Amino acid sequence: MNSATPRSPSLTRAAVAWCALAFVAPQIHAQETSVQQPPAQAANESAAEPPIEADAPIEEVVVSGEQPGPGLWKVSKGDHVLYILGTLQPLPQKMTWRSRSVEAVIAESQEVLTNTDVDADIGFFKGLMLAPSIIGIRKSPEGKTLQQALPADLYARWLTLKARYIGRDSGVEKWRPIFAAQELYSKAIEKSGLTYSSIVWPVVKKVANKHDIKITRPQIVVAIDKPRAAIKEFKKSSLDDIDCFAKTLQRLETDLESMRARANAWAVGDVETLGKLAPPDQNAACRDAIMNSQVVQERGFQDVPTRMSSAWADAAERALANNKSTFAVLSMAEMFRSDGYIAMLQSRGYVVEAP
Repeated sequence: MNSATPRSPSLTRAAVAWCALAFVAPQIHAQETSVQQPPAQAANESAAEPPIEADAPIEEVVVSGEQPGPGLWKVSKGDHVLYILGTLQPLPQKMTWRSRSVEAVIAESQEVLTNTDVDADIGFFKGLMLAPSIIGIRKSPEGKTLQQALPADLYARWLTLKARYIGRDSGVEKWRPIFAAQELYSKAIEKSGLTYSSIVWPVVKKVANKHDIKITRPQIVVAIDKPRAAIKEFKKSSLDDIDCFAKTLQRLETDLESMRARANAWAVGDVETLGKLAPPDQNAACRDAIMNSQVVQERGFQDVPTRMSSAWADAAERALANNKSTFAVLSMAEMFRSDGYIAMLQSRGYVVEAP
């Protein structure tokens, strides 16, 4: 049985996946956080920072404890049905998802379908050999600090949010804007009582394993020619990531209350509210910064998002053809997007019913 576990990307983990399309591995964070700046340099950089507002009030998330989450979308053709649970991130830290009706649907299904995976075809041992070369990939290739790279007004907004959510971390000041934005967003989510940790998948997987149900992750393979050279090239290349940075700051300045409202709405199964509270999409700007980069353009990876969508829709169609009942987990955003996975199935002639 395939026990692959869906990842839980923070703001730009998805963008990082585009960034060299998985030859920049998830261990980037683990490797780079151990690299410390000299104390004198750190002290000099922190001198320009405003006082830390450590006690600034942050609204608490109301929902906690066991919650049912939303109902299921139903995609069907004839008497074959695909049930889809729309998931949301972030969700309240202190809640537990438990829906006995959903668990019953999983138990009666013949297959569980997850999100599409990107397999960077560089080989396991090659991947291990590449690990040292990814250290430093988050740093600005020109050695610029954020203060040097950003417009003055945008940098001032960064310092305010950084003081509140990150504190006196001078190392992040040398990162590319897209990665600094990821770090800020991640810390802000944590301090707001929310989490990107998977709440749904462990339950789904447990039920599927209990009933010996096949778990399928659609996959596309991306062949990366000379990955070490590609990483080296990316380190030296510039990214047009100021828009990503600015939109991330804007979201944290304006959307945290709505994030809490969305999290609470998902927890109690309020689909109507979820549909009305569509979040601003800073991820698109961050993804574009990577997809428009030279290293991605030259390697012809621009079609990866389209390939991922098609791979999932094709897998869903196979499951619908082969199974009386299939269960799937998708991002809630896909439920409402006019060009999302659900819309794609609808365009292929399937009947779609919202909960």
